[in-house]
Amino acid sequence: MPDELVPLPAGFDRAVEFPIVRRWTFLNHAAVAPISARAAATIAQFAGEARDDAYLSGRWYERLEAVRRRAADFIHAAPEEIAFVKNTSEGLAFVANGLSWRRGDQIISTAVEYPSNVYPWMDIAARQGVQHIMLPEENGRIASAAIRAALTDRTRLVALSHVEYASGFRHDLAELGAACRQRGVLLCVDAIQSLGAVPVDVQSMFIDFLSADGHKWLLGPEGAGIFYCRRELLTTLRPEVGWMNVVNATDFDHYDFTLRPDAKRFECGSHNVPGLLALGASLELLEQVGQPVIQQRLRGLTDRLGHGLEQKGYRLFSSRAAGEDSGILSFSSPRHDHGKLLAALRARKIIIALRAGRLRASPHFYNTAEDIDRLLEALPNN
Repeated sequence: MPDELVPLPAGFDRAVEFPIVRRWTFLNHAAVAPISARAAATIAQFAGEARDDAYLSGRWYERLEAVRRRAADFIHAAPEEIAFVKNTSEGLAFVANGLSWRRGDQIISTAVEYPSNVYPWMDIAARQGVQHIMLPEENGRIASAAIRAALTDRTRLVALSHVEYASGFRHDLAELGAACRQRGVLLCVDAIQSLGAVPVDVQSMFIDFLSADGHKWLLGPEGAGIFYCRRELLTTLRPEVGWMNVVNATDFDHYDFTLRPDAKRFECGSHNVPGLLALGASLELLEQVGQPVIQQRLRGLTDRLGHGLEQKGYRLFSSRAAGEDSGILSFSSPRHDHGKLLAALRARKIIIALRAGRLRASPHFYNTAEDIDRLLEALPNN
């Protein structure tokens, strides 16, 4: 088996931070992850405050600004470039519906994106006469060279998932982002399968727009995520307009239709306050563990799993090349029914997923070598 895992910080008790480990071997963080204990406590605190004092004692929106700053630091952005969103789709829709498209513009994407990063571009292509080009996957990879080769003088936007949901393939965004920036092409990133699992730096990766909900690798609740818009592009997107994204939002008696100059211009109405506060608590946990530790542990866990699967005769689909791996490992059985395997594992309290006709395991940093071995022992030989 591969070497021992990088240790977790001293004093970290996974059963305290993630009580789910007492009941399940949960290896499906690429779907809907368990929230951290501190995120759950934050929601409970909000509920108590709302019950006992309504909005009078919680200072909720002041606390939300601390979450905004923490989210900005997490991706190396400025707080003024961060908007809160309900989900990844909302942020991507800001870009699709907010840009002023020209007939003949091109959008470059891939043919293996999650639907949230497909349908907005299909919609714009149908309504605006934009060409939506979806590049094929080859053996679990989409080579950066293929994406660069697809860029033309008409390419307006490249829309990619940082990590592809079914294969776990991780794009080299720094290389692609640099190529896009040089050619004046915008880069829009669906980061829901990377934030919290692998480091994201919007500056060094030349990312223009990024969207991610918090319910996967960020270990927060559904319905609470972030949208990043590069400062220079804030006024290039037409936002949905409501009461809250204007400069004098709390001056209810005087109408001034002047949009905010920062990313709050995309926040048109009241927030999912408990969800966002909980997301902030999980971000705090991830910061304390450290992104390098998280990434190294995920590499160790997926290496251990991949090695064991190959010994048992399973076929690995996910790239294991340095820089292309993630927290997702996709594999298949040449002789067993995948649906029956999934059901048998669940009966043993082991949770993975089935995506694109393959089995998909996605451990997180708090999982252990014993968790991986439990999955391997439960899988039949081929």
